[in-house]
Amino acid sequence: MAMECDDWGGGGGGDMNAVPDGVVQHILSMLSNVRDVAACACVCRRWRDCVPYLPALFFPRNAFDAAAVGGGAADEAIGRMVAAVSRLRELVIYCPFSMARLPAWLAMRSVSLRVLELRMDAAADKDAAGGGHLDCVALATGLEELRLWGVLMTSAPAWGRLQHLRVLEIVGAPLRDTAITETIAACPNLTDLSLLGCDCSGDVSIQLSMLQRCRLDFLGGSNCSLSLSVPRLESLEAQGFTWISLRGGHNLRRLLIAKSTGRVYKVDTGKLPDLEYLSLRGVQWSWAAVCSVLQCASEVKHLVMKIEFCGDFEVLQPFPEIDLVDFFNGHPKLIKFEIHGAMFAALCQKNSLKNLDSRFCIPCLEELLITVRSPLNAEQKLCTLESLVKYSVKLQSMVIRISQMKNCHDAADDFFEEICKFKYINYRKVRIE
Repeated sequence: MAMECDDWGGGGGGDMNAVPDGVVQHILSMLSNVRDVAACACVCRRWRDCVPYLPALFFPRNAFDAAAVGGGAADEAIGRMVAAVSRLRELVIYCPFSMARLPAWLAMRSVSLRVLELRMDAAADKDAAGGGHLDCVALATGLEELRLWGVLMTSAPAWGRLQHLRVLEIVGAPLRDTAITETIAACPNLTDLSLLGCDCSGDVSIQLSMLQRCRLDFLGGSNCSLSLSVPRLESLEAQGFTWISLRGGHNLRRLLIAKSTGRVYKVDTGKLPDLEYLSLRGVQWSWAAVCSVLQCASEVKHLVMKIEFCGDFEVLQPFPEIDLVDFFNGHPKLIKFEIHGAMFAALCQKNSLKNLDSRFCIPCLEELLITVRSPLNAEQKLCTLESLVKYSVKLQSMVIRISQMKNCHDAADDFFEEICKFKYINYRKVRIE
């Protein structure tokens, strides 16, 4: 390759010399890994002259060896490459680097830079990550996407107003609630917000008029409340909150709420007329919170219910009885329903089917995934399964998942035998996992 693209071979040379400069620049612009960029720059002067036009630089974790990092050579190399790429739009640094050098790199490409991603847990001077070095992000005035990994944010950085920022993602960070609120307020035009694997307790308040997608995954079992005022929100994933208040959710199409430890006490969303997907997960929810969400999501098309227990206090309580007819009359557009053992056990029919209106049906339901974990009340559960098949006029598939059921008791064997008979009778629609 070097022979076809040597510095002095001009007239009528090899194939590479016949390729127009614009095509070569386009091909090399697809490179971003700094190892590949450095290798190509060594091939010939023509390729090296294309480096300023590269749109992105990616420094992987293994970009430099330990000796280079410890001696400062890595920082020097990063600085040289950032300086060489005059039209840099995207800078991603996963390898160890010095936070003290970051302001100089951002200042060099403050006009062109649009995407910045940093692994702060890889910073060579980790203690500095909690200081004011994040303030330098404000130097990139045209920044549109910012992703930070492992940043220690005990106070909000002095960013002023990042008017052009559309995407903000912070992963694996200990945060203070005031720092979150002030940081988000500095980015008034966000459309995508992700706070993933973050450790925080207290009150989180988000008021963003342009926000469309929001992912919040908070760790720990502490009580943490979430307040959102987001009139254009289309997708919300909230993990780890005890209290949730949503204003302006009339455009919401996708909602996931989960809490793996502790309890969910209250969820206030208002009516959700456009909601298509709803997932409720957790160990313990207040029954009032469950009812509130289900009532507001009456138009939902895909519902996932994986809550183990109810109860407002320390004592774990089973679900109260849920009337099958009332439930499906309240959710007439439901197409796909995934129901976990606890709620399936509660989805009893009471007396509603004894004097049933002949016009009752489940009009849209096509797919059912039911997890059964106990043989208790076997007759009632089988009756519920039969009713679901009978009244779901569009049902195509029912999957019965037998999960963690203790089979050392005769009742479990009898129940499983009845399930198999039910599957045999409805073999076109029903299968067992």
